[in-house]
Amino acid sequence: MPNSYLLIPSGPAAKLLSGFLLSIMFLFLFTTASAQNSETSGATITGTVSDTNGQPLQYATAAIKGGKSSQTNAEGKFRITGLRPGIYQLTVSRVGQQSETRDINLEAGQAQELTFVLQPGTDLSEVIVTAGRKPESLKDVPSSVSILTEREVKEQLNVNPSVAAILGNTIPGLGTSNNKATNAGQTLRGRQVLVLIDGIPQSTPLMNGSRDIRTLDPAVIERVEVIKGATSIYGNGSAGGIINFITKKAVADKAFSGTTSVGLNSNVAHPANTLGYRLSQGFSGTADKLSYVVNGTYNYTGVLRDAKGNVNAQPDGLGENSLYNAFAKLSYKPNANSAVTASYNLFRSVQDADYINVTGKYGQAPSVGQKGDDPGEPAGTPYNHNALISYQNTALPLASSLDLSAYYNSFVSMNRYVEQGTAWYGPGQTKIQSFKKGVRLTLNTPWAMGGLGQGELTYGLDLLNDRTNQVLTDGRVYIPDMNMLNLAPYAQFNIDLLNQFVLKAGVRHENADVKVKDFNTIATGPDGAGSIAVSGGKIPYNATTFNAGLRYNRYEIFNPFISFSQGFAINELGRILRRATSNTLESIATDPIITNNYEAGFSSRLGMVNLTASYYVSTSRLGANLVDVGGFLVAQREPERIHGYEIAADVNVSEQWTAGGSYSYVEGKAEQADGTKVYMNGLRIAPPKATAYLGYRPLSALDMKLYWVYTDGRDRFNVRANNLYANSEGPVEPVSLFNLTAAYRINAQWSAGLGVENLLNNAYYPVVSQYRAIDAEYVRGNGATMSLNVSYNF
Repeated sequence: MPNSYLLIPSGPAAKLLSGFLLSIMFLFLFTTASAQNSETSGATITGTVSDTNGQPLQYATAAIKGGKSSQTNAEGKFRITGLRPGIYQLTVSRVGQQSETRDINLEAGQAQELTFVLQPGTDLSEVIVTAGRKPESLKDVPSSVSILTEREVKEQLNVNPSVAAILGNTIPGLGTSNNKATNAGQTLRGRQVLVLIDGIPQSTPLMNGSRDIRTLDPAVIERVEVIKGATSIYGNGSAGGIINFITKKAVADKAFSGTTSVGLNSNVAHPANTLGYRLSQGFSGTADKLSYVVNGTYNYTGVLRDAKGNVNAQPDGLGENSLYNAFAKLSYKPNANSAVTASYNLFRSVQDADYINVTGKYGQAPSVGQKGDDPGEPAGTPYNHNALISYQNTALPLASSLDLSAYYNSFVSMNRYVEQGTAWYGPGQTKIQSFKKGVRLTLNTPWAMGGLGQGELTYGLDLLNDRTNQVLTDGRVYIPDMNMLNLAPYAQFNIDLLNQFVLKAGVRHENADVKVKDFNTIATGPDGAGSIAVSGGKIPYNATTFNAGLRYNRYEIFNPFISFSQGFAINELGRILRRATSNTLESIATDPIITNNYEAGFSSRLGMVNLTASYYVSTSRLGANLVDVGGFLVAQREPERIHGYEIAADVNVSEQWTAGGSYSYVEGKAEQADGTKVYMNGLRIAPPKATAYLGYRPLSALDMKLYWVYTDGRDRFNVRANNLYANSEGPVEPVSLFNLTAAYRINAQWSAGLGVENLLNNAYYPVVSQYRAIDAEYVRGNGATMSLNVSYNF
């Protein structure tokens, strides 16, 4: 078994890249003093940025035309130093606010302090992302990024409160929702995605339970950041990219405030037993150095019916589902440069239904629900606990900043009960249990290269312990304990060259050991028949991954980038272990998945139009494509190549009208041992997806938007010898859906939201129901469903 993976090209390319990284390190060490000298010489601009309510705006960008820039901290403050005397044009901008530009006249040695109050707006040209482990402007990131703001989350909440549905309807490259409590099939660009909540990993890559996207309620989300493509900045499981949920921060200008929300929802055409309701209460405030956010949400979904009135009682469905979410965040700031923050989030979502699924016939008749009792335990997520404590300091020596976090995550997902299992003997119900604890250290130090430009070094260390298993509720072990300890140092350079180019290069080294005790594979017959005894041991993984990217950001009309990045994943190890046919761990193919991601794209802003586009190729020498072999999904360790493209546009037609849309395409193949290249199935590759919206604001207090979500067809496989499609190889036909949302601000305290999902009551089969090609999962999507939410702010 290989122990080490050095993932860098050999020969001249290796020497070139190694020399480049050494040169950058040399420059950093010998130019830090220059960075400090620039801090203490020349003129300085400092300022505070707030909104119209007086609340400080974090992550606003203060940029000098053709020159330096700075981002605001949690107090809304920015600082630009080392400026020569002269007249400068300074622009301050932030997502959701109108930008403001001023002419500044600086004299030698002068320190000028400014105050900016930004008006509400829709300017999306400046978005700050933290997935690079530090705040930065979107125009400085050499990769594809999608941002979902708090306002957009609220709009989508009126349509469907499921986070998986919200992201599936809005994020290009991400598969659409399956109307279930799982996010199976919601890959990002054909690969698994690493899901984070404030940096805490939710994904279970050792055994993917496909419940990681739906791990919190939208009521506690401030924004969602989606970084696409493999990334070596984060560790295990980020081969397809990152989804980072950023939770809400406290209201800064009030000691006590809150929001009370009440909602109802029901099927429009067939309302019987479909009534659901939603209650959410939040409190927030700041008193001197202490701030807090507290929120509790309960969401009950009634019986779900399709457009023809049939009950959808699919296993792991959202019908008759109860969701609980409790969130608390407490922050203490002893001074302007440091903060200690502690947060806790509890998520629970289970289905306790009065209906059971009556199996239909794939391609002919849907599976529908009828009254009955399910003998198993309620399926879903019995609990997901997240605890985080962090310390930030922005005033360390050498103008460095520090972010130190410790976290704990306890996650249990319960699968549906089956009367006769195909993988084990007799009936049973499995649950995946994952327990993670870790520490993340991030340091950032600025530096200078004389007249060539400025740079930053982001570096640190990640320590993660992930213990995951899968057991049956009757005590049988399906997958033994996989106990992983991963230590990963990393460093990334960010250089702003000539105020025109942003160059990034980084490296991360994974040191991971997975311990597995002696175990027996689960019996497939009576008296232990089919069980294999496997000797345990330790599986070592050592891998070095790299990333590099370049972006040209001088002109808004054309802002291109190119990038290369590698990802590391010990993915589906549990699935490999549970299907072991050898009695020693060393003989089982458990090599990690190393992903190479190549991407080129651009962003463009021309008047009222914002446009982004990208093309990407993703390869891996070893994959984990799940293929139906004898009725079981088995991970195939084959070379993979995935490619695709995305394009998105937003147009501010006028103060009343806005419009936009996106199109994303992905395709992938795996190469078999004989050199034959075969298409990947629907579990990995989603059909092309198009979205569009039309917004109308006839009054300052009224916003309306009509959304269109379209998934195209994909037919890549033939029926097998039994004249049936294999698992996840079924053909997909196009689906076209319209959703409507409207928000009305009654006064300063009261507001109302209305949403309709599947506005035209289309009778359709979700993409997952189609490609799975399984009778029991051939279920129609929800019929037209209306939601009404009323909120009171105080």
